[in-house]
Amino acid sequence: MLDRYSLKIVKPLLDSVAQYLRKKGVKADQVTTVSFAVGLLGVILIVGHHYLAGGLLLLLNRLGDGIDGTLARLGESTDRGAFLDICLDFIFYSAVVLGFALAEPDRNSLAAAFLIFSFVGTGSSFLAYAIMAERRSLADQRLPDKGFYYLGGLAEGTETIIFFVLVCVFPPLFPVLAWLFGAICLLGTAARIVYGYRTLD
Repeated sequence: MLDRYSLKIVKPLLDSVAQYLRKKGVKADQVTTVSFAVGLLGVILIVGHHYLAGGLLLLLNRLGDGIDGTLARLGESTDRGAFLDICLDFIFYSAVVLGFALAEPDRNSLAAAFLIFSFVGTGSSFLAYAIMAERRSLADQRLPDKGFYYLGGLAEGTETIIFFVLVCVFPPLFPVLAWLFGAICLLGTAARIVYGYRTLD
């Protein structure tokens, strides 16, 4: 729900960094790959109970995720770049949850399993609708910079970042927050499925 607002706030920063990187000859796919590696390092830190340091790297990963798309649009965006970005994003999200499960298996595993289950719902409904929208040449006027139709929900990228920050700052609350956030994700999944089924023929 918050992506359209948060993107407006961070857009000047993303534009400035992307312009600088473009002048240095850095490619969008390079930013995507490095950001993913930084995010995985953050997950490793979380497994080792270095939650704040891990959370900082998670934020850097998300910043990189915004920069790579901006950088691609300054040059020439490619399908393979978008493909790589989407794949690594979903792997990253699940890896963070797995990291918390590995950090405290007895306390976090069940909640982490439920949250990954909910992520599968949000990811599949999100991408399934995007495929159908691409076939119909639909565009999302709320987020025109997106490379495909961006069907929103209750929990989008901004809400997920907020969740990651909270569990890194307050790791003992992971089970409660994971159950709560997972339930929100599932509500969004149900809404997407209903909306998609009613609007597509």
